[in-house]
Amino acid sequence: MEKSDAVWSEEGTTPDAIEAALRGLLFERHAENEGFLPARVLNMIAFVDREWSGEIANRLRGVGRYHASRMLVLQFEPGRTRMDAHMSIASEGDPTLGELALLRETIVVDIGERHLDDLLTIADPLVVSDLPTLLWSPHGHHEVMDELLALAQAILLDSVDEPDAQEGIERACSLSDRAYVVDLAWLRSTPWRERVAASFDPPRLRPELRAIESLTIRHHPDSTVAAMLFVGWLASRLEWETGPLEADGGASLIGEARDAHSNGVAVRLEAAPQLQVRGLEGLTLRTALGHELSLDRGPGGLHAKDRNAQGEEREWTIPGASRGETGILGEGIRQALLRDPTYVPALKAAEGLLA
Repeated sequence: MEKSDAVWSEEGTTPDAIEAALRGLLFERHAENEGFLPARVLNMIAFVDREWSGEIANRLRGVGRYHASRMLVLQFEPGRTRMDAHMSIASEGDPTLGELALLRETIVVDIGERHLDDLLTIADPLVVSDLPTLLWSPHGHHEVMDELLALAQAILLDSVDEPDAQEGIERACSLSDRAYVVDLAWLRSTPWRERVAASFDPPRLRPELRAIESLTIRHHPDSTVAAMLFVGWLASRLEWETGPLEADGGASLIGEARDAHSNGVAVRLEAAPQLQVRGLEGLTLRTALGHELSLDRGPGGLHAKDRNAQGEEREWTIPGASRGETGILGEGIRQALLRDPTYVPALKAAEGLLA
């Protein structure tokens, strides 16, 4: 369990003073015990609204071993004129002779409107050079994100936070042209994508992938973009051409994609008001060869139902499919060090679903 080794705070401070204090604390920790070494894997910059900073802190505390090596939190408070800061250095324990313990640094800087023009000056000296930097702004602030991108190689976002699916997809497309995007809306669908891929993995079933004739996805009302990304994933992998979806007069969107042989694939997205958490609620996939696969969120994991062309059915539960929002955030931080080659093609295909 981590413990706080050192803390520092100052009112009316400057970026240079914060940097000097940080270097001093790290030196003191190493002088105290040579087994203390700073973790050097990932920087993370989070720009948050101060009124919601407690919630964000709780989310970050829950990511466990995926915590960034150095976390810089820029807390924005309207009307603030003074820059305050506090920092803490946490260790993984007290190393005995011959042992090592990693140090993780958290720096929180309180800022107001007058500091927004100097964000790069504030943040630049407080990230570790030569380490990848992940940028996250959970409360929007697109103009801030655009400016801080100069310091980042990866950006963490949640496309479902945008006002609608179109803005979510267009924002993700724009950012993906400038940095590696880690989208929490995409990560929530990982168990669903893994299960569909596994269902058609046996060589005898792979031809069915080229015979899909309909796809219905049920989703949280605020997660239309997540459903579109799932359609985009299938489209990009199976070489479908996506077309705009249109409202059917209710809470659904309907449309048609075209496979490589110009056969139509009926696409339907249905909002599921009963779903209390973001993401997908269920999906049903049918092929022209008579195969039907359904997945639905349920107690203990995903409930799967498969019916083959002969009408034979089987049902089972895939345990532990959901990681919860804390697990999703931790995975998002981990993904900043990886590269998922399937997201951008899926995103571009999903863009074709926009009316």
